[in-house]
Amino acid sequence: MTEIKRIIDQMDRAFSGDAWHGPSLMSLLDGLSADDASKHSVPSAHSVWELVLHSAAWKTIAQHRLAGETVEVTTERDWPPVWEVTDVAWKRSIETLSESHKRLRKVAEGLKEDQLEENAGGSNYSRYVLLHGVIQHDLYHAGQIAILKKALL
Repeated sequence: MTEIKRIIDQMDRAFSGDAWHGPSLMSLLDGLSADDASKHSVPSAHSVWELVLHSAAWKTIAQHRLAGETVEVTTERDWPPVWEVTDVAWKRSIETLSESHKRLRKVAEGLKEDQLEENAGGSNYSRYVLLHGVIQHDLYHAGQIAILKKALL
């Protein structure tokens, strides 16, 4: 198995697969209502919904950086706002997260092994570090979402 395939396997496990640490990011979102996803169940913490939009944003940023593009990360791009709390908008946000993962995955699959050590667009770190960062990012926010869900009970 190539290094790129191993990285993609780990990306998929953290995002929606069988991760050894516990539930994947997407499995934690199953059955969560728009109302619950929008709640700030822990004071001064982001809502689950905000974390979903943030995770989708960073998958998109990573996709562009893998492709060699420089991306300016504004506050609004980093933490997109939740504009309306409806079931349709929540479903759309989850679909956005899923689609951003698929697009990132496709770009990663197109990389050649020797490109992993090249800098990601507009950054001072390699594509290898960026891809592992995406995995770590998903796991970090999955843990936050797990805690936020428990706080809703």
